Amino acid sequence: MDVPLWLALLVVGFLGIKFIRPPWWLVAVLLLGGYLLADSLLSQVIDTAVK
Repeated sequence: MDVPLWLALLVVGFLGIKFIRPPWWLVAVLLLGGYLLADSLLSQVIDTAVK
């Protein structure tokens, strides 16, 4: 099943806010940073490190 990246980020952000209660700015920075990092050149390095 292919899930769009924006939907996965939205679900993770919602669950993180609901259960952990971090500040809103921290959630926004983490979600935006993760989204931008997924399109960067570092994504290939992270992908090989995770596998």
